[in-house]
Amino acid sequence: MADSRSLRVGVDIGGTFTDLAVLDDSGIVAVGKALTTHHEPAAAVEAVLQQAIADHGLDPADIATVVHGTTLVTNALIERRGARTALLTTEGFRDVVEMGREHRYELYDLGLELPRPLVPRHLRFGVRERVRADGAVVTPLDVATVKQLGVEFAAAGVEAVAVCFLHSHTNGEHERQAREILETAAPELRVALSSEVNPEIREYERSSTTLANVYVQQLVEDYLADLRARLGRLGVRTDPLIMLSNGGVAAIEVARRFPIRMLESGPAGGALGAVAFGRTARRPDQLAFDMGGTTAKLCMIEQDRPLITHAFEVDRVYRLRAGSGLPVRAPVLDMIEIGTGGGSIARVDPLGLITVGPDSAGSEPGPVSYGRGGTRCTVTDADVVLGYLDPARFLGGDMLLDAAAAEAAIREQVADPLGVSVQEAAWGIHTTANENMANAARVHAIERGQDPGRLPLFVSGGNGPLHGPGVARALGSPSMVAPPAAGVLSALGFLSAPMSIDIVRSRHALLGEIGLDEAAALFAEMECEGAEVLTASGVAAADVAHERTLEMRFVGQGSEIEVPVPPLGGDGWRDEVLASFRRQYAQRFGTVAPAGVEPELLTWRVTARGPEPAARLGFESTSDGREALIGHRDAYFPSDGYESMPVYDRYRLRAGATLTGPALVEEREATLLVPPGARCTVEADSSIFVEFAVGGSR
Repeated sequence: MADSRSLRVGVDIGGTFTDLAVLDDSGIVAVGKALTTHHEPAAAVEAVLQQAIADHGLDPADIATVVHGTTLVTNALIERRGARTALLTTEGFRDVVEMGREHRYELYDLGLELPRPLVPRHLRFGVRERVRADGAVVTPLDVATVKQLGVEFAAAGVEAVAVCFLHSHTNGEHERQAREILETAAPELRVALSSEVNPEIREYERSSTTLANVYVQQLVEDYLADLRARLGRLGVRTDPLIMLSNGGVAAIEVARRFPIRMLESGPAGGALGAVAFGRTARRPDQLAFDMGGTTAKLCMIEQDRPLITHAFEVDRVYRLRAGSGLPVRAPVLDMIEIGTGGGSIARVDPLGLITVGPDSAGSEPGPVSYGRGGTRCTVTDADVVLGYLDPARFLGGDMLLDAAAAEAAIREQVADPLGVSVQEAAWGIHTTANENMANAARVHAIERGQDPGRLPLFVSGGNGPLHGPGVARALGSPSMVAPPAAGVLSALGFLSAPMSIDIVRSRHALLGEIGLDEAAALFAEMECEGAEVLTASGVAAADVAHERTLEMRFVGQGSEIEVPVPPLGGDGWRDEVLASFRRQYAQRFGTVAPAGVEPELLTWRVTARGPEPAARLGFESTSDGREALIGHRDAYFPSDGYESMPVYDRYRLRAGATLTGPALVEEREATLLVPPGARCTVEADSSIFVEFAVGGSR
């Protein structure tokens, strides 16, 4: 065994594959992929890490860090696989979670389907108590009723309770009293308080978030315990760190307490990888595009930071319709997710058009070409028929693809119904998927004030480098970046994330009336809480940094914008906040409200961060000196039909090497398609930078 070294492991569980990346100080030393085991998610993590250890002769005792992200929470909420949960709220408000915002997200749909609450009405209970908006107690808590409900919950098999009293974001004492009573009356009951999970204004969102948190808590705890045990059996001596939706990582105890903050932990990795590579190459503004086996994600990167939002919807009835899902208030990377991945199912609709997704074959049974029982043709099957994927070298040859079965499925399900050749049908599936993703990316960028045609497209995911060129062409992007190990970039991105936690408070006040001492005291309290969480997770107190923001609006408005907070000090602080707010407002809406309309503060935020880890995400060595050209393969483009294209081994390409399209560049987890007329260069960080010829699309 070689001398001991410090290894860092990132693992991402996706809808189709579980991805792994291992780094040491010199760069990437191992990558891996395994089919996701949905019935037992941690089993795939154990399997892919065990395989990497065996294949590369790694010592598990050298693993200093394991960072893990998963879609477990999202899937549990969508599939309604959580605990039997009850809601305890202020008398008269038990229907808030069903009334919602009283908003029709599709005005003219007479059959409109509204999001279904996690808790049915017969498990929602009102209790006599009342706290005013300023925190003053009007009616004391009805202790006897809470105690009786605790006994009834235990008898009825209720496993979890969300306590969401009116205005508890300003005074959570009644919620804390209720928890003590419930835990005494029913010790096995899991209790979550809205004043701890989401101490923000707005009852519907706060109740929905708290319910979602406690609904999945037992499931997440069981999963994390299983993951910890499996890593221990492999000889890993450290507990895993968990990727949060805000782009930071946290200790396992934080994830257990606030599992709702893991909601989008998996997709965050691709955006973080884009930030890391963009910072190295001095590309501060990018459009990060991650296409996996089940979905595609897009995220704007501005000034080396992914955009963050604090409002998210899960389990949307209509995938792209705001208001059709359950609202969650938690910091998440601001990305759009669409149901287009390698496993997305293709079909001909009643109008005779090819449609792709949003349903997916996933990993079980998977695309037809996987040979695991899938019968419906998918995007991956089309890519096999087009020659873009090598059936004998998929996942480095560990998984053979059945090209004949893929061709037969496309012929029967798409080509024959349309009266076209199999190749034309496969090309139609491929380009339809690209257009779907490009349309979503265009809307996402424009809504955030960006022109997608001026931004380089940073691609990741097992299918990102293959479909990225088509998406970039459709957007009019000038260039595309394919990082090393793109197929497992989410796992790599995890290893570039700092320890981080977000603290929030709602404190309503006019800007002109807030005192400097009051603001300083509130921020200090929040920073202390954030520092305590990070130091308990192993970050040195001296290394904790804080970022402050305020959510503000003009008086009379119903929504807010987030504004960076300048350093506190002096009488000019409020003027600086006002100027910052007016700049942000003008950038977002183009105009600023007329003079005389006062701005007000609603929500105060502090992000506490540890130092960013030093992680080199490139290959350990960009070339072993052998010839990178490893053969030729017939691949299809509509202008020329099938033509022979050179195939290059990604691992043998030296920094500075240039290629021209058409060409294919293969690595174990992904294939880069270089279209005709495009030129690509291998950069110093092992990324491949692709420039597109103007008007050169075929």
